[in-house]
Amino acid sequence: MCLLTSDGVRIEAAHTPRRARSEADPATCAGTPAIVLAHGFTGALERPALRRAAAAFSQHADVITFSFRGHGGSGGRSTVGDREVEDLAAAVRWARALGHRRVATVGFSMGGSVVLRQAALHGPGEHGERTDARPDTVVAVSAPARWYYRGTAPMRRLHWVITRPTGRLVSRFGLGTRIHSEDWDPVPLSPTEAAGRLAPTPLLVVHGDRDPYFPLDHPRMLMSAADPATAELWIERGFGHAENAAAPELLGRIGEWITARTPS
Repeated sequence: MCLLTSDGVRIEAAHTPRRARSEADPATCAGTPAIVLAHGFTGALERPALRRAAAAFSQHADVITFSFRGHGGSGGRSTVGDREVEDLAAAVRWARALGHRRVATVGFSMGGSVVLRQAALHGPGEHGERTDARPDTVVAVSAPARWYYRGTAPMRRLHWVITRPTGRLVSRFGLGTRIHSEDWDPVPLSPTEAAGRLAPTPLLVVHGDRDPYFPLDHPRMLMSAADPATAELWIERGFGHAENAAAPELLGRIGEWITARTPS
């Protein structure tokens, strides 16, 4: 499936029915929640880690996967979390168009920052109604809390890839990820600021105590900004970073959390 974002970028996407169903029939989609997965930087719809996550979540809901701009078979160039909110919005709208009344977004690493910002930016309409791009439930896994973080060696390497012409060539030909060369202008809403705008939407923040990219002050900053009445934090022992390190057991617990909190 090819989706078109509000700013004209074509995004590849796929729909995986829940294991108990065989096809995306609108009559049954209405009563089945959808989980939209937002991968990390250099990920894509066909990468094994995202496919494993989709298979795990399909035990609980229909699953929509897609490749962010500049990744996989999608068009455009990556803005590393800025305009990607429009890619996610297009995927959420597709879930609604398929008939799903309940939609959750789950983001990993860069995708974690995107699900936070997308839910904050595509908030209730002028009269308080829920817009077709706003999710009912949000899960951020291994997400950064603030921009320009260089406190770990992996993040310093990542900034080299993003900001240097040679690094962008390495990313394009070595990692299959095409990166936009221009700086952010303006700087996007930070993930922490976005987390403070989500209530009453349920929010789950998941982070590993062995994350090599973002230490534990990142999930704690997100939680300090969120509404404690609607947000929850899981610090997972032994868990590393994002979809590549997420075990089936953790993904299963996240799926159960989503189905318990995604309203009918």
